[in-house]
Amino acid sequence: MLAANAEMHAASGVDDSMSGTTAVAALVAGAAIHVANVGDSRAVAGVWREGRVVAEDLSWDQTPFRADERARVKACGARVMSVEQVEGMRDPESEGWVPDEGDPPRVWARDGLYPGTAFTRSLGDVAAESVGVIAEPEVKSVEITPPHLFLVVASDGVFEFLSSQEVVDMVAMYEDPRDACSAIAAESYKLWLQHENRTDDITIIIVHIRDSENSGPAGSDKVDYNSGGASIALRTVQAEIPVFVPSEANYLTRCAATGMQSSSSGSPTERSLSCVVPSPTHPLLVHSKISDASKPLQSERAVSHPAETWHQMEGGTEQPVQRSISPASC
Repeated sequence: MLAANAEMHAASGVDDSMSGTTAVAALVAGAAIHVANVGDSRAVAGVWREGRVVAEDLSWDQTPFRADERARVKACGARVMSVEQVEGMRDPESEGWVPDEGDPPRVWARDGLYPGTAFTRSLGDVAAESVGVIAEPEVKSVEITPPHLFLVVASDGVFEFLSSQEVVDMVAMYEDPRDACSAIAAESYKLWLQHENRTDDITIIIVHIRDSENSGPAGSDKVDYNSGGASIALRTVQAEIPVFVPSEANYLTRCAATGMQSSSSGSPTERSLSCVVPSPTHPLLVHSKISDASKPLQSERAVSHPAETWHQMEGGTEQPVQRSISPASC
């Protein structure tokens, strides 16, 4: 990620002075998943524990909500305030931000109304680097075990109004990962329009994890039963793409995990991964109404105009603000 960030800075056709991106990457190597993350996109595993599928976060959101990240950017000279604090509507020294309020703490330069990022790490964002917004990722490695059922990698637009557990619960409801992707994207879109007058980027990838012992011909079913008689099917609906079908009670049974025991050889090929993109023909049926009291347009970058001119909302209209950028890094 550091190399990609350097390439963006050096590319003549890319102006990343006031633009950039969060990023999360998952690498499967042998029997382990390695996740690197900058910003607040997220990787989550669905793990079978105590009779249900539980969300296991494989990355940490890097935002000013985190005390360690907040202290780090402040040490680089940043101000950390919400938009209302910057505009004088709230005590600028207060740190009592609430995630669900829709006005998160942001990173600001001491001498201006920029960059206004709601995250503390990213790729690009040259102006933000001077106040500690860096491209160095946090890395987490997790061993893949039989209870690991699937992996979800998604942008922050998915997790703005959905928790990791809610996303995992939705994945477990669908036989086809493409349908799960479409359903989660549709739900995210609906929630954005219920809370704001815009939507953020909504991107999601779902990867089913399987044991090679459970591979079978395309279209085949395997059904196991627990002591209570509830069933769970592991169906390969497409070559090398196994999916889990919830029982009638909508719970994955313990056999989902016990039926995927690895051999004792420890070979990296014992467990493999398959993924498909969301079905392009699956409709995103959204029924929502934008409230008259929708919140003002805000984004993760409160200011997104390059060069030396930025705009801020004042009295319902955009007002230009002239500031100079010092490209010095922290």
